[in-house]
Amino acid sequence: MGNDTHHTVAIFSDHDIADHLGELGALLHACVHHGASIGYVLTFSVEDGKTFWRDKVLPAVRNGSRLLLVVRRDGRIAGSVQLDYDTPPNQPHRAEVRKLLVHPDFRRQGLSRLLMAELERHAGGLNRRLLTLDTRTGDAAEPLYASLGYRTVGIIPGYCRDPFADQLDPTTIMYKAL
Repeated sequence: MGNDTHHTVAIFSDHDIADHLGELGALLHACVHHGASIGYVLTFSVEDGKTFWRDKVLPAVRNGSRLLLVVRRDGRIAGSVQLDYDTPPNQPHRAEVRKLLVHPDFRRQGLSRLLMAELERHAGGLNRRLLTLDTRTGDAAEPLYASLGYRTVGIIPGYCRDPFADQLDPTTIMYKAL
């Protein structure tokens, strides 16, 4: 990885997503293959990852219903998080945190906290004062979110397939008022 620990967080436009599909696909691929429960199971290819960014995230960013934040470290995309503010008319104050990803090569370096702090700052700027999220119960992200002030609402059993095993895992629903 080298000694350079410089990192920058940037808002990615639809054009940025298109220009970095390979790196974004590789990020998602690496996270899924290291057990992240983010909607995918094995087998999952880099091409599958690129398809996700191109078909799901890029259109939402283009139409203004989602914000994509990306952190770079050592010249590589090291992580990302999304703020989804495509909410019903009676919820203009709320947004959902989606897919906090940090590449396994860059974990335990504070990048998740950095991404979440930036996400919350942008959410506040958009008058989104209530953030919600879900995370697989027992994942490393659950205590991270709790340490950032997210409160647990409840647990839904059998919510998602485990990426490695033929089993259904529970998910924890959390929120934070900004």
